[in-house]
Amino acid sequence: MGGGPLPGPGLTPKPLHGRGCEGRAQASARTAPCDPVRHGVASSRGGGGAGGGSGLAPQRAGPRPLMGSQGGSGPPGNGGPGEGESGEARKLQEGRAARGKRRKGKRKGKAGAGQDGRGSGAEGKPEPPQAKAAAGLGAEAGARAGLGEEGEGGGSVQEGARRIVRGEEGSAGAGKEAEGRDDGKKEEWRVRTGWREEARPARAQGRGGQAWGHLARTGAAMAAEAAEEEAAAREPTGRPAAGPALLRLPEELLLLICSYLDMQALGRLAQVCRWLRRFTSCDLLWRRIARASLNSGFTRLGTDLMASVPVKERVKVSQNWRLGRCREGILLKWRCSQMPWMQLEGDSLYISQANFILAYQFRPDGASLNRRPLGVFAGHDEDVCHFVLANSHIISAGGDGKIGVHKIHSTFTVKYSAHEQEVNCVDCKGGIIVSGSRDRTAKVWPLASGRLGQCLHTIQTEDRVWSIAISPLLSSFVTGTACCGHFSPLRIWDLNSGQLMTHLGSDFPPGAGVLDVMYESPSTLLSCGYDTYVRYWDLRTSVRKCVMEWEEPHDSTLYCLQTDGNHLLATGSSYYGVVRLWDRRQRACLHAFPLTSTPLSSPVYCLRFTTKHLYAALSYNLHVLDFQNP
Repeated sequence: MGGGPLPGPGLTPKPLHGRGCEGRAQASARTAPCDPVRHGVASSRGGGGAGGGSGLAPQRAGPRPLMGSQGGSGPPGNGGPGEGESGEARKLQEGRAARGKRRKGKRKGKAGAGQDGRGSGAEGKPEPPQAKAAAGLGAEAGARAGLGEEGEGGGSVQEGARRIVRGEEGSAGAGKEAEGRDDGKKEEWRVRTGWREEARPARAQGRGGQAWGHLARTGAAMAAEAAEEEAAAREPTGRPAAGPALLRLPEELLLLICSYLDMQALGRLAQVCRWLRRFTSCDLLWRRIARASLNSGFTRLGTDLMASVPVKERVKVSQNWRLGRCREGILLKWRCSQMPWMQLEGDSLYISQANFILAYQFRPDGASLNRRPLGVFAGHDEDVCHFVLANSHIISAGGDGKIGVHKIHSTFTVKYSAHEQEVNCVDCKGGIIVSGSRDRTAKVWPLASGRLGQCLHTIQTEDRVWSIAISPLLSSFVTGTACCGHFSPLRIWDLNSGQLMTHLGSDFPPGAGVLDVMYESPSTLLSCGYDTYVRYWDLRTSVRKCVMEWEEPHDSTLYCLQTDGNHLLATGSSYYGVVRLWDRRQRACLHAFPLTSTPLSSPVYCLRFTTKHLYAALSYNLHVLDFQNP
């Protein structure tokens, strides 16, 4: 089964030329790795043919017949079939070689790389030059086999094939390390673009339709894989199967452990893996932190006023309130000076301008308004001094001494005379309206449609009434007066009988009128006014002395106040439109935002805020402070 003898010192084989030689070299290189033993048999047969059995390649440069040509006789010892081999054997050999090549081509990048770092023909690239040289030399494959270098092995075709296989295997291992990064980048580009180089040899050999069909199938497979990856990304990440012992604890115990962590620790824990990020986003873990934060939507008693918003997101925004990070903007402007009042309800803003009340809708960002108002409510002959929203109604108090009742979603409007002078304040709860006027009286009215305009009680306050508020228990109401007499400006009256129940404080200086007052709970309330103080009253402890007070640093009159029901307090000053934020756990002012300059100095007549924005109404415009997107 062996080949011919090795060439002698004086018989140096010459390179073969011509198109037939190249075809034979390619065919030999393709078939040799598949079944080298069979090629050795073919070589021995050829040795017994017309070639004389010498095994030495004849030194001639002329073209040789192709391996696949029928009836041709290949020279002995060159790896082709001999004269005595039948056409059926050649067809069988070529078929097996083609099948081996196709099987090899299906391997993705695992065929042996050549000495120059390129892939073999199974990847659609040209065969390694050393394979061509080994196939062309035939019996002299022992001289230049494997990697194309001079060797000392036997010169048979079988030995040459074995050397080629060993050379390919060795170069494959070395080529991986040498190619490394370049192959990774090329493969990433191929996957991204859907290109497969396996289609190239098929097209080069005339099987174009098969190649393009393979490319189409590859693109469909890639699309299916991408769809599966997207579906997996949308699915909730399960708990990791392996990891620290902490992750294998029951969720109830893990919740208990995480409940002792602060905000920074929870944030770092959420960066460990996707499952922990989802786990640490649980509202239960953030409720304790949110209740200690500013303006997070939780009241002092723990009531959640914004249950639809994730608690973690509210805690993030609350840090902007604590640090004073916000973006200022102007929502509305007026041509002349006004004394506006406003209220918020859902995604709507109601604001008074002169003798009208206009309703605007917020855009989704909450920091801008639709310029066209949703509704306009009129009926007063003079400016609207104050109004409230109650039971889908707008109850307004005007400078003409009248009270107006407007239905929000219709054109229904009722206006009736209530006081002899301007009505400075009004409140409505539980179907009861209370009003305070400059004529030194406070009156109680029913909201029932059949009894509008019928006064239930008239209370002589003996002083001008600037502010008024009904208790949440609907049993009493408080009035804030100008403090021009010898009595406290804050007094509480029985709502059913109109009798005086008590008065708050005992050390008010003359002129310390109360401009705004509000109940925070049935037993606690806040007040502010001309004496530049915000006072917090608790009726359960004492009515003679406030529980806590905060002084305006620049001795400016405080026109309005607003609270989140927990730790945040906001006030509006009389000069330069200064809005101040207070943390009720400390006495010093937290942050101050001047909204006007010296030429346009204006009081802040009214302010309202949500968990993301603060709105302040001044003489000429309506300002917004955006804490969500500072």
